[in-house]
Amino acid sequence: MGGKIAVSDYLINRLAELGITDIFGLPGDYNFNILDSVVKNPSVNWINCTNELNAAYAADGYARIKGYGAVITTFGVGELSAINGIAGAYSENVPVMKIAGVPKTASVKENALLHHNFSNPDYHAFERIYSNVTTAAAFLTEENAKNEIDRVFEAFIKLKKPVYIALPMDICGLLIDDDIPKIEIKSNPDNLKTASNRIIELLNSSKNPLIITDYLMKRYRLQKELNDFVNKFNIQITSMIMGKGLIDEDNKNYIGVNHGKIGDEEFRTVYDDADLVMCMGTLFSDLNTLGFIVKPDNRFKINVQTNYTTVEGTVYEDVWINDLMTSILNSDKIQPKPFHREVFKGYKALETSDKPIVTDNIFPLVQDFLKENDTIVVETGIISFSSSKMKLKTSSNYISQTMWGSIGWATPAAFGAAMADRSKRVILLTGEGSHQLTVQELANMVKYDIKPVVIVLNNSGYTIERLLSNNPDDPFNDITKWNYAKVPEVFCDNFEYFKITTSNELYEALSGINTAKNRKFTYIEIITDKMDIPKILVKAGDCIKENAKNK
Repeated sequence: MGGKIAVSDYLINRLAELGITDIFGLPGDYNFNILDSVVKNPSVNWINCTNELNAAYAADGYARIKGYGAVITTFGVGELSAINGIAGAYSENVPVMKIAGVPKTASVKENALLHHNFSNPDYHAFERIYSNVTTAAAFLTEENAKNEIDRVFEAFIKLKKPVYIALPMDICGLLIDDDIPKIEIKSNPDNLKTASNRIIELLNSSKNPLIITDYLMKRYRLQKELNDFVNKFNIQITSMIMGKGLIDEDNKNYIGVNHGKIGDEEFRTVYDDADLVMCMGTLFSDLNTLGFIVKPDNRFKINVQTNYTTVEGTVYEDVWINDLMTSILNSDKIQPKPFHREVFKGYKALETSDKPIVTDNIFPLVQDFLKENDTIVVETGIISFSSSKMKLKTSSNYISQTMWGSIGWATPAAFGAAMADRSKRVILLTGEGSHQLTVQELANMVKYDIKPVVIVLNNSGYTIERLLSNNPDDPFNDITKWNYAKVPEVFCDNFEYFKITTSNELYEALSGINTAKNRKFTYIEIITDKMDIPKILVKAGDCIKENAKNK
């Protein structure tokens, strides 16, 4: 410390300091200097993706597992290709740093007519665009490089949202101080104490408190603290769909994902009997609540968010979620609750048959297939709702993109998640319509010796859209037919493919995979009817459709 370092080296060092060991993206002539800093840094690996959108999705999946992610593209064309992935990360508080290599400073000042720009050049257009989908954006210059990098990193670490840095070619080699400032996330001590005490009072005065947890607890990596809290004080807990996987699902306090009034009877009994609801990092969006089936009521008295907490209508600013969690976890004033209940079971065992398979047959069998230490990546649409009812095994990861809901996200996100934790088996659950958008990233799974289990639900088009459409047979919900048996052949030689039409076939395939001595790249195509709608969506469909109407 106390020496000098090149700007691009400093930038990559800071990413490595956050535990980012893999950086995704594509090369382009304006980012070569940045990539030189990546490849010469022994702490990080450069991952060439098949396109910039996939790179952003992969960085998103990586960050959901490891805490932070990064993607590097070239100026203009590469930036706009990646922006949907960054917007999704912004929507769901996934901290991904987007770095763009841009032309040298002299060209920017001269407004030179260079490729990847408009015919009327605007070198700051993409910075302005990204400022709408990031929590901090910077265009580095000789004068501001060090301060701007440090400012952006502070926002990145504190707010757990994407950030953007535009780095001109000539600024990469500029020498700056190599000292890394300490970043502290500190709450207002008076507000923290008051909010904590009020929460403790409410918990103690309630008979049947219930915690509803969600995605922000994942982003701040508070899974252990949350499990410790409900165990210590014996408080029952549910999660929203976006928060699935936060709680060990063998925990006796866990009652399943919050499906509100369409949940199972056991869930509804606990949910309805609660006299106090404590929300922890929750988001009451349409799909996260199955069409606003889940709505806050007068029992919802505590709301813990990123940097503020509301207790009985009073807002306590500058109370950070991690500090509040530590404060109440360490309290010796909370009285444990005396309830007892059976452990959450998820789907009931399915009796298989040779009848044509339906979606509701799939997920009980996939649930039985799951093992400890799996990473399950779930595409948006029909699959995300049905899979939320599955019971996960211990030490599992479960990620989905419920708020942004960009079809195609899951396939490259599964690649990113696999790179973030190579110790876990990766199971990708996707629909054929979504899969077609980003299937190329299977190539990188093969390149990096990842052996996923890819489960593709083939229901002849966009069935979730058919549910929402006025006419389910509208031609725009049809998609091009593929021969999915040939898909894995494009990417590898050593694979196994299953075409599934019955629950018996799916049971046999999954059983064989779990008992095989050597894992292979596995591709499972499941054929269902184009209007096969799972029960959970039949129940929630009217609410979702009503909210989707063009009024």
